Amino acid sequence: MEGTLWAFLPAIIAIVLALVTKQVYVSLFLGIFVGALMYAGGDPLKAMFTLYQVMSEKVGGNTPIIVFLVVLGILVVLLQKSGGAKAYGDWAGKKIKSKGGALAATAGLGCLIFVDDYFNCLTVGSVMRPVTDKFKIARSKLAYIIDATAAPVCIIAPISSWAAAVAGELEGDGLMVFISTIPFNVYALLTLIMVFTLCYFKFDFGKMKRNDLLAEQTGDVHAGVTEDAESGEEVKGNPKGKVRHLIIPVAILILCCIGGMLYTGFFYNWDTGLIGTELQSANVIEAFSNCDAGMSLAIGSTVALIIISLYYMIARVVSFREITGSFTDGFKAMVPAILILTFAWSISGIMGARGGYLDAQAFVEANLANSAFPQFLFPAIFFILAGAIAFATGTSWGTFGVLVPIAVTILGGSGTLTILTVSATLGGAVFGDHISPISDTTILASAGAQCNHVEHVNTQLPYAALVAGIAAVSYVIAGLCATLGSVLCCVIMWAVALLLFVACVLFIKMQGKRKSTSK
Repeated sequence: MEGTLWAFLPAIIAIVLALVTKQVYVSLFLGIFVGALMYAGGDPLKAMFTLYQVMSEKVGGNTPIIVFLVVLGILVVLLQKSGGAKAYGDWAGKKIKSKGGALAATAGLGCLIFVDDYFNCLTVGSVMRPVTDKFKIARSKLAYIIDATAAPVCIIAPISSWAAAVAGELEGDGLMVFISTIPFNVYALLTLIMVFTLCYFKFDFGKMKRNDLLAEQTGDVHAGVTEDAESGEEVKGNPKGKVRHLIIPVAILILCCIGGMLYTGFFYNWDTGLIGTELQSANVIEAFSNCDAGMSLAIGSTVALIIISLYYMIARVVSFREITGSFTDGFKAMVPAILILTFAWSISGIMGARGGYLDAQAFVEANLANSAFPQFLFPAIFFILAGAIAFATGTSWGTFGVLVPIAVTILGGSGTLTILTVSATLGGAVFGDHISPISDTTILASAGAQCNHVEHVNTQLPYAALVAGIAAVSYVIAGLCATLGSVLCCVIMWAVALLLFVACVLFIKMQGKRKSTSK
């Protein structure tokens, strides 16, 4: 079954079971086991061996990310114990006068933290959750804004872990090619437009609208869905905490993580895997391209934890005993996210999103190489295909790691159509990542908002699907206009995208008014 369409069966089983039963852990485990059983030829004992072999490989390879999550969990607890989180919530409550302002502040913070999506999801959630709760904003809406300003921002930021990953898949000056894809990334940019439209024009529909109305009327920000919503007991904060006890630690964390990326970018030897053995980069931009994102975040967050702990002890808002006690509390808070991530990584591994085991990558490569579609349709085709693969595998990085080299090989060079197709692939991967229950970023957005994971997936789907539909149509038009040159092609593409977006917004608003008047 290796290298065939059957390679996607484990993900399909896991996703369907998760949506039907709402039991994410069991669904993911069963999906992994089915994949292992397929690889083992039906032998259950060999399947169990394969399952735990894949899991050990994926967890071992992602240890720095797990360390980063645990450290971030500890820091979140410390922010609460210091009283800084509550003080910031009280301050923001006085400065922010409306629900729209709270949403816009959340989106703005998400856009500012563009270095890495994992860091974005958990930091924005922990900082803004008290503010959005005060204005009775549904946790599902908070999770959507966190998710919509994580990967979409990172995929259009030249200095980010995502830019480094994409640049690594491109030949020549990969970073410059990546930068040239940014104006054509309709899904990512239109998602940000959607977020701020939601903030300022109360553009809600579907189950999200129901959840937000329920939160506003009853104060139940979980909208009746409490299972797996909270990641631990609420920590009692120091009443002497100030706003600076949140702002300064967050700034330290950001600077240390950026510093970690620069350090590994300048001094990480990819041949030996050792730090500090050989100078790798000539400038800052090249350092970001060469960095190891996981290692950078682990190192940066650990250094930040030490500095922040000293700062809190000097400021006398958190004692040494409370700091050490936060280690277990922070780890426990991150256990659900780490467990789901472990399963998500494992199911991607058994499927072979980047080769090996069931080798889904080989199936995609073989079928794309022999396709007979007109070239002007390639941007739309790659967008849809990237969305489907990312949805099934739960990994956007693995998706563009498979498809970007194929797009460049088929189309060749760096012409407008090639750039357009690569950009569509990146946008499609982010879309599939958004709507997948087994996506790490989606999982972390749920964790950051302390929102039920399946509820976040269900409420986010209509918003992401609307933007994706507009993006797909825009890529068809852009493909037809690719021969006109990149500038004119981009203008026409965005004219179509914005026209369709405005039309959809007006239609949905009108439908909402009709329903409200008919009641």
